Amino acid sequence: MLRVLVADDQDLFRGGFAMILDAHDDITVVGEAADGAEAVAKAVELEPDVVLMDIRMPGLDGVEATAQVCRRTDAKVLVLTMYDADEYVYDALRAGASGFLLKDVRRDDLARAVRLIATGESLLAPAITRRLIADFVGRGHARPGLRQRLGELTDREMDTLRLLARGRSNAEIAADLVVTEHTVKSHVSNLLTKLDLRDRAQAVVFAYESGLVVAGDQDGFRTDRRR
Repeated sequence: MLRVLVADDQDLFRGGFAMILDAHDDITVVGEAADGAEAVAKAVELEPDVVLMDIRMPGLDGVEATAQVCRRTDAKVLVLTMYDADEYVYDALRAGASGFLLKDVRRDDLARAVRLIATGESLLAPAITRRLIADFVGRGHARPGLRQRLGELTDREMDTLRLLARGRSNAEIAADLVVTEHTVKSHVSNLLTKLDLRDRAQAVVFAYESGLVVAGDQDGFRTDRRR
């Protein structure tokens, strides 16, 4: 049974999401929070598998609450926003969120997203996420100092990171690299450990901020193979 905490300052959204999730046999909502501080406290107390986190809340906002939840618990955070171009989504991904959803998400998609996040996968719609990250890196969020850390990766791990940044699934990466999915999982696990990253979502952000992947080609990005 997946344990979920729902954090949103609007009663209508909070209650609606809780009701939708509780209707599934494999999901139970263990608590609700009306602001970021309460979300952090209840995440520590209740130890949910997933925290559904509104990104804009009064007081302690969803970004800082995400950072604290990720530091203090093992819960995965799925942030909610009204707009796919919300600059706070980028900050939440940097803080440790495993993905984001728009608040007008369909019922079944919400439950699927929670299940996906709980397994350790990231929820990043490729087109939206590439545009979002490329846009904000282009506004000065790039961190060239991260480049040297790429030297810790093997060539295969570098290739895997590039494909992660394109939004590829493990199966798609395996097909591209002509290896098994088990091998891809090993590459992902290794690169996350070497780069001290929480999950695949942070790996995507790292790929952009380090300059390994940049906006440019017809697919929404290009890769820089220089070390």
